[in-house]
Amino acid sequence: MKNYKIAVIPGDGIGIEVMNEGIKVLNTLGELNKDIGFTFDWYDWGCEYYLTTGKMMDEDGLEKLKKYDAILLGAVGFPGVPDHISLRDLLLKIRQGFNQYINLRPIKLLTDTDCPLKNKGVEDIDMVFVRENTEGEYAGVGGIQREGTEDEVAIQTSVFTRKNTEKVMEYAFKLAKERNKFNKVTSVTKSNALNYSMVFWDRLFKEKAEEHKEIKTESFHVDATSMYMIQRPETFDVVVASNLFGDILTDLGATLQGGLGFAAGANINPEREYPSMFEPVHGSAPEIAGKGLANPIAMIWTVKMMLDFLEHEDLGEKIMDGIVEVLKDRKKLTPDLGGSGTTSQVGELICEVIKK
Repeated sequence: MKNYKIAVIPGDGIGIEVMNEGIKVLNTLGELNKDIGFTFDWYDWGCEYYLTTGKMMDEDGLEKLKKYDAILLGAVGFPGVPDHISLRDLLLKIRQGFNQYINLRPIKLLTDTDCPLKNKGVEDIDMVFVRENTEGEYAGVGGIQREGTEDEVAIQTSVFTRKNTEKVMEYAFKLAKERNKFNKVTSVTKSNALNYSMVFWDRLFKEKAEEHKEIKTESFHVDATSMYMIQRPETFDVVVASNLFGDILTDLGATLQGGLGFAAGANINPEREYPSMFEPVHGSAPEIAGKGLANPIAMIWTVKMMLDFLEHEDLGEKIMDGIVEVLKDRKKLTPDLGGSGTTSQVGELICEVIKK
């Protein structure tokens, strides 16, 4: 029997509620499959922890997390804690510390009912974003000079390394080949304005395209990409983007698939030198925390991505089948999807389908 050790960081707000449903699904799979099991260690890191201790996570947090097969994270954010602290001192600390340089975001519409676009449906929205996840615009290089004076200056510098950019693009090309949809990679750029970083990005993308001539390629500026995602989402397959562009466009993508309640994500270290981290990206939503209103599907979809990474794609498919089946009865879903169900009830329904 293979027993996986999972570090659980539920975080803040609805993160705790949706995490409970993700764990519920994993425990259900463990009960049904005697050759796999899960051991969970919970860490109460996050913004509320910060308000008590002055730290988002323990000083030796990365050392503690190293021993795990994977990390599950719920959501981070809480009134009174600046966003740059909650992001940099926990999420980015883990992403960068564990070299999780791939952020994977599936944008897939599961039911026509949830599509916000006119004359588009399930067959039109199925793409995957490969977002660079450790450097770029989020590298944290810069500073503020003459703070508090009328001559105050803020400088933020993006960092793009050849080594990392090439690895991200190589991952995108291999994924396009595995998906075998259009065998196409779209690069997101803005080289007309960013005359160093994005010119560099474009040049490396062309070099990678030469190495993978069996894969079709296209390159669009980020503003045009956002327009095309609305006008003709069916033309996208795998999209590769920098940290900032990928962050923005995947939230647009979440809208295409029915909202942030479907937005699953993975922070991957492909070489498996360190554990990878899996998180829904809907945020902590403090305004509805504790009310049982949060949609747990993004968290459960995220669990599916973790199982895929752990090479249990068959179990991941059972989860997706459960999600799709539950979406058929809208009355039992959470309010964001038009139902009157609670977070826990939706999780329970998905578990029941999996059991069947």
